[in-house]
Amino acid sequence: MDELKAIRHEIRAHASNEWATERGYEPIYSASPRSRIAVIGQAPGRHAQDSQIPWNDASGIKLRQWLGVTEAQFYDPDTIALLPMDFYYPGKGSHGDLPPRKEFASLWHPRILTLMPAVRLTVLIGSYAQKHYLGTNAKKNLTETVRAYRHYAPDRIPLVHPSPLNFRWQAKNPWFETDVIPALQTLVADAVRSGPRTSRHH
Repeated sequence: MDELKAIRHEIRAHASNEWATERGYEPIYSASPRSRIAVIGQAPGRHAQDSQIPWNDASGIKLRQWLGVTEAQFYDPDTIALLPMDFYYPGKGSHGDLPPRKEFASLWHPRILTLMPAVRLTVLIGSYAQKHYLGTNAKKNLTETVRAYRHYAPDRIPLVHPSPLNFRWQAKNPWFETDVIPALQTLVADAVRSGPRTSRHH
């Protein structure tokens, strides 16, 4: 845990995050050496950054429903680590929030994940996380990647973002609720119950 604390301090002090530190922003993520599940999303929203609580919105409520976990389990880093592709709110773009910085995850994620040997399941939410972690194993688009979820199990599973704005996508792809969510909840329950093992994404 001391090493994880040291990394958090480094993140705050890093030159690439000077703008955020000057604004009083804290890096929004959670991790523990005992984490069983790593949830890797895009970047904190404005509300998450201001409250310093990741997934602190309607998307977080939906995500917890999908995972089949309680709020207490979700925010317990010994159960679930929350590691977005960028730990700071990137700001507003012309169409929603700006994307996470490209170099951020490559710089910090490997060091943090190395200190989390108990992780059994990595949940990859959205195209940024999927492209980064699946690489050439990702399909031609997010829909096809999520549809191929069985290919990545049991240690990884790709999801669409749980934003209410994705209701049209979910309506067009009913297999997500009928097939992917039950499989996800089984993988989550197994990861929480089972003993540690080193996962492939390291």
